[in-house]
Amino acid sequence: MIDADLSVVRGDFRLEARFSAPTPGVIALFGASGAGKSTLVNAIAGLTPVASGHVRIDATTWRDARTDVPAERRRIGYVFQDARLFPHLGVLGNLAYGERRAPAAGRFVARAEVVALLGLTDLLARGVQQLSGGERQRVALGRALLSQPRLLLLDEPLAALDVARREEVLPYLERLRDRYAIPMLYVSHQYEEVLRLATHVVLLAAGRVIGTGTPAAISLDPRLRRHIAPEAVGAVLDVEVTEGAAASGLVTVALGAERLRLVARGVAAGARLRVQVLARDVILATEAPRALSVRNLLHGTLAALEEDGPDHVLASVEVGGARLLARITREARSELGLEPGRAVWALVKAASFQGHAFLHGAPHAQPVRP
Repeated sequence: MIDADLSVVRGDFRLEARFSAPTPGVIALFGASGAGKSTLVNAIAGLTPVASGHVRIDATTWRDARTDVPAERRRIGYVFQDARLFPHLGVLGNLAYGERRAPAAGRFVARAEVVALLGLTDLLARGVQQLSGGERQRVALGRALLSQPRLLLLDEPLAALDVARREEVLPYLERLRDRYAIPMLYVSHQYEEVLRLATHVVLLAAGRVIGTGTPAAISLDPRLRRHIAPEAVGAVLDVEVTEGAAASGLVTVALGAERLRLVARGVAAGARLRVQVLARDVILATEAPRALSVRNLLHGTLAALEEDGPDHVLASVEVGGARLLARITREARSELGLEPGRAVWALVKAASFQGHAFLHGAPHAQPVRP
């Protein structure tokens, strides 16, 4: 468990942030620029003076009224936006620097494993100037891991990369999450990154924590919608594949008694997926439709209706213990007589889902613990 309650004053900005989150896992600090995300991680790292408060990780207290462990003794691996590699050391030298920072006892991350995990083999003989932005970030991750950290802090590590380089690095971050049981704080204002990586979300605005929870819970929180584009609003489901991909590329997951089919090639039964069902892609019906090309016709109950701008309503539908969101017009709500408690059918195209392999995709793999 990470437990933080911190007050920080920097000029005209004041951070009053309190949250706790389970470990291990990836705790995403999410919010708009200026929300206080970087200030919070620097305070947790001991790099920013704290007016008052505490920081605890598992059974260890780093800061409270009587204790203030120096930053260099907190065993934190820090990865910044710009990698901050030492230009005179080269790739191998930067990795070796991380190893020199590690404690003599209790090492749990080996260089050979890190090199393989992050795809660094062909880069070891290169100088830092010969690396792309994505390669630099992978080396920075390796250096941080080899310091044998109790906590990894990643402060928008993909923000300086273009879309192609970001997509190059994200799979390595997923591997890191699934291989090592190291708590990670991941700062981002990109919701897509949060969906792919996070096990827990801390939502910040104007120096305050305004919401915490799993990605599935936060996806249904109205306060999130102020920080993401309307087209990104949707329910998040963590599900297990019950039937693997056939020739069609479709897999099946269970939502209670209902079955959901989605496009996920190369995914076997038993794998875990995180799936986002966008509100704009869900159609509601009050009678069971027939003879449709839509692959998913889910029977559920209308749980709630919320205002969603001048022309739309956001409907929350319970399906097999899960919640889906549907954006519908006010006119549709009126004509269909939609009210909470009414039975409805939710129609979703199989191609509408955004999904990512997530945790325990290889059940035999045991995470390495610090």
